[in-house]
Amino acid sequence: MTAAGRDGSSARLSKATAWAGAIGAALLVLIAGFVFQQLHAEPQSTTASAAPHFVGSETCSQCHRAEAQLWQTSQHRHAMDHASDTTVKGDFADRSFDYSGTRSRFFRQDGRFLVETDGPDGKLATFEIKYTFGVEPLQQYLVAFPDGRVQALPFAWDTRPKEKGGQRWFHLYPDDAIKHDDVLHWTKLNQNWNFMCAECHSTGVVKNYDAASDRFATHFAEISVGCEACHGQGSRHVAWARKQDPAASDDAAMGLLVRFDERHGIAWQPDPATGLPRRSAAPAMLRKELETCGLCHARRSAFAEDWTPGRWLSDTHAVSGLTRGLFEADGQMRDEVYNYGAFKQSKMFAKGVTCSDCHEPHSGKLRMSGDGTCLQCHAGDRYETAAHTHHEGGTPALTCASCHMPERTYMVVDRRHDHSFRIPRPDLSVSLGTSNVCNGCHAEKSPAWAATAIEHWFGPKCEGFQHYAEAFHAAFADQADADALLVAVAADRDTPGFARTGALEALSSHVSRSNAGAARNGLKDPDPMVRIGALEMLEGLPAQQLWPLVASLLSDESRGVRIKAASLLATVPTASQPPADRAAFAHAAGEFVAAQRLNADRPEARSMLASFFAKRGFLSEAETEWKAALRLSPQYAPAATNLADLYRGLGRDDEGLSLLRATIAIAPGDAGLHHALGLTLVRMKQSGAALAELQRAAELDPNQARFTYVYAVALHSSGRSKEALAVLKDALGQHPDSRELLSAMVNFSRSDGDIGTALENAEHLARISPDDANLPHMIEELRRQLP
Repeated sequence: MTAAGRDGSSARLSKATAWAGAIGAALLVLIAGFVFQQLHAEPQSTTASAAPHFVGSETCSQCHRAEAQLWQTSQHRHAMDHASDTTVKGDFADRSFDYSGTRSRFFRQDGRFLVETDGPDGKLATFEIKYTFGVEPLQQYLVAFPDGRVQALPFAWDTRPKEKGGQRWFHLYPDDAIKHDDVLHWTKLNQNWNFMCAECHSTGVVKNYDAASDRFATHFAEISVGCEACHGQGSRHVAWARKQDPAASDDAAMGLLVRFDERHGIAWQPDPATGLPRRSAAPAMLRKELETCGLCHARRSAFAEDWTPGRWLSDTHAVSGLTRGLFEADGQMRDEVYNYGAFKQSKMFAKGVTCSDCHEPHSGKLRMSGDGTCLQCHAGDRYETAAHTHHEGGTPALTCASCHMPERTYMVVDRRHDHSFRIPRPDLSVSLGTSNVCNGCHAEKSPAWAATAIEHWFGPKCEGFQHYAEAFHAAFADQADADALLVAVAADRDTPGFARTGALEALSSHVSRSNAGAARNGLKDPDPMVRIGALEMLEGLPAQQLWPLVASLLSDESRGVRIKAASLLATVPTASQPPADRAAFAHAAGEFVAAQRLNADRPEARSMLASFFAKRGFLSEAETEWKAALRLSPQYAPAATNLADLYRGLGRDDEGLSLLRATIAIAPGDAGLHHALGLTLVRMKQSGAALAELQRAAELDPNQARFTYVYAVALHSSGRSKEALAVLKDALGQHPDSRELLSAMVNFSRSDGDIGTALENAEHLARISPDDANLPHMIEELRRQLP
């Protein structure tokens, strides 16, 4: 994961949590003691000498020379390097670049590569380039600071040939104006190599963040992505090789942490009925190659540093799912999500294709040029024809990837293929507004034109493998039918697990008795991501009700599942937990705490830990963690709103008021902060100021129906019913199926004497809430009141 991604951290933001009451000093001692033991216990391995360690790619190359030669040509080999005459590609011959009122200069002095640009205080200063980052199609540069932080400069060198627009300096946020006080400034959190980039650009990274001093001592076993980045620590294998014991052939005896054997003995043959390629054996559930590649080729964040190749990525990393903003409703990549999530949605993955079927794993290059990689399995006489492509001639020539792997550009110049291998669906562009590859080329034409062409060529049922666009579109648009559509996706075992995970997560705001079965089934799924998605679905339900359903997952084989289960059940005091489950909860709770401590350099982790402590009743510890989050990032709104809510529960609204106002001064455009401030002012009987803040929140984020609802309620409570009704009417234009907005419209219209409007909205509410037994009686009563 590069430092330049605008949302490079995939760590999930803490959700607002209600204040939990104190539960006694005895429990605090019990949990604190356990957590201390978890964090300071000695490793369970036999001896220090038995533990595997890194030996370096040079050692591996002594035996694996052919693989090492291929690796030397790879981008992995140059993912990171020390800045030198041979590694730096950029022009440092006293070149300048203007951005947002600042002229930066790139030059050399005493053999060093230097840049003069705005520093953390916004003033011009000179910084030395310590490391290079990547090679094609751009190269970034890193600066080391005395406190151990390494930061990625916002300028990159375009390494493409000049005739292709390259050989120039450019800014990674050309359309913004990133100043020194912005979290995206190169000296701030979101451009920090230690957290954002190191794990994927080097081998054997240990972050070593000291929260007490706010310093890093990050180190790596190898500066670039070497052999052991994928194969794991090689010391045991080297020891076996030096013994030259041919009788020892099993993995353990050979010292192998993983054997990538998914393709061994596998053949792809055309299916006699369809002509499509068919794998000679069904793939295993755990796809060792993809989970290993996913360490870096997934949108994810680490919660543990003991990652082992060939294991589920969810054991040590939180993987971002199919969510709004990251993916389009049909699952196409939108933000910088890399390839893991896209490929897991593909028919190719479902049928058993793995990364090295297409890519030579040591060079990283395609196994064959042009369409040759695809034609390894797909018959050329069927697919490499005008009858299939319907595109003859043209420049550049059409390839398989042109239609089935559309590109998006990230980091200004880096074009990346979508690996979900989908057929073009311009019809979804017409009905749902998703993008499609046809209009990517034929931009002058309409999606309807493209949809007509596809139907003419391939018929009306050319829908492909992915069938969940309508469900996610409904979820993203907060439509009334979203829950039914999402349940259908989650229940369909032929739907990719990655999409089923996303459906379960999206159901968290639609949980009901009628769809609880989707969560129960998800909790038993063999894919840990799906189990985590099912736990996410249950996030808002009372933990006491969840305990019988979720407690078994406290001992799940996947650490990601265990820590999510612990977070979900955290509000249940130890005294109320079934005795048989207490040890499992304590162990999972310790893992949760350790996961957040690993990322104590991030406000998200500190805030998540604070929420966990608040749920457990450790209110002083929760306050400490939320304050720490705000020290790391003063504009981090979730920490401010959660801490203000804690103060509310403690009767300290004055402190909450000061906190929210101070945070708003730093982040004035955050709607959530204004909303929280408005609620605080309501409690403090400052109705005029409260209304102004609630109005500001609704205006800043009209996509949040809740903000508008609360503002309308406040207006109505202040006697301004006409204004409240006008606000609700406008909001229902954008959120026609919002139950809160509809309920408020019914109540306010009825109290205002407008029975017709109340009835109309009540009937709409009944259509989208058929399980609400009270609505038929209300509707009947309203009909009787009609003149």
